[in-house]
Amino acid sequence: MSHLSTPILSVESSDPLYTEAIGRELANKLQPGDFVALYGDLGAGKTAFTRGLAAILAPDDMICSPTYTIVNEYRSGKHLFCHFDMYRIESEDDLESIGFYDYPEDAIFAVEWCEKTPYVLPEHYYRVTILKTDTEDKRQITIERIAEKDTI
Repeated sequence: MSHLSTPILSVESSDPLYTEAIGRELANKLQPGDFVALYGDLGAGKTAFTRGLAAILAPDDMICSPTYTIVNEYRSGKHLFCHFDMYRIESEDDLESIGFYDYPEDAIFAVEWCEKTPYVLPEHYYRVTILKTDTEDKRQITIERIAEKDTI
């Protein structure tokens, strides 16, 4: 199987509030069961983007990075919103021990550091890549819709 990528948006952000606004824009398109895979270096803006998602998906919850807790659950929206940080995940056994596979199918997921855990990616997901540019404050944010495509 290979992957088919459909570009949705590519934009430059120089402000965490604008990064959050881009997250809100994507959140308005999300449906129950959607998975948002976040890629980018430390400090790139993955959590700021997720705060934007949460402003729509869990508007009454205070959002913080799940760096040490691995997952934060937010329930103030219509659907469970789960924010994972895979930075410290070493294997699928680690995911099993934190209950990753026990979440309901209609939850909406935002998962940071998917480059470390490609085996968690579903057949269809949104890929959000946030890259630091040559200018210290600017970020290039790219959003794609990824779907597995049978190459046979």
